[in-house]
Amino acid sequence: MNRLSQFLGDSPIRVFFRLLVLSFVVGLVLATLNIHPVQLYYWAERIVWRIWNMGFAFFDQALTYLAMGAVVVVPIFVLMRLFRFGSRRAD
Repeated sequence: MNRLSQFLGDSPIRVFFRLLVLSFVVGLVLATLNIHPVQLYYWAERIVWRIWNMGFAFFDQALTYLAMGAVVVVPIFVLMRLFRFGSRRAD
């Protein structure tokens, strides 16, 4: 079995005819449901944009939470270091 047949899973001619028949059946079903490929493309594009926007909204919220936490944590950390540093010098 050559590499192309191994990649495709069968001979290229058989794969071509399977894809031809499958494409015809799917096209028939889509035509019956009155769905056009361009509509599928726009639907997929909208889904991707929604996920993209949700992702950046998540990062925006995460950065807000990070900043709010840093306002509390960083000063406490600095004070703890200063007190620890001061107690070591007294020894």
